[in-house]
Amino acid sequence: MTKLTLGTHPFLLGFEELERLVERTAKSGNEGYPPYNIEQTSGTSYRITLAVAGFAEDDLSITVEDNQLVIRGRQSDDSEGRVFLHRGIAARQFQRAFVLAEGVDVGEATMENGLLHVDLTRAVPESVVQTINIRKG
Repeated sequence: MTKLTLGTHPFLLGFEELERLVERTAKSGNEGYPPYNIEQTSGTSYRITLAVAGFAEDDLSITVEDNQLVIRGRQSDDSEGRVFLHRGIAARQFQRAFVLAEGVDVGEATMENGLLHVDLTRAVPESVVQTINIRKG
């Protein structure tokens, strides 16, 4: 039995790029840091929330690159001259990427109680009906 994929299914034409995107996302192996939530806040809007305790606004950058929302964090190491009896809070950098569909726009980003909120909106496409004339051959 042959396995059908998006790119080879006879009723789905032009989805080869989507299949490559899904494969690339699956292989990226994003580790679990920092933890995040994705919620749908309305029929056309979403909110991504990342737990970034210990990061200041200046330690974070948010960019959109090739239809990907990329959030990076880099903390400065301020442990010089300090003696830790136990160090359980890691000052590490991260990069978290989210693939955006066509028509999804990144809105504002806010920090609140150690949580970074990034709001997204999706434009509703207009319904288009096209009639194709049949030419006599």
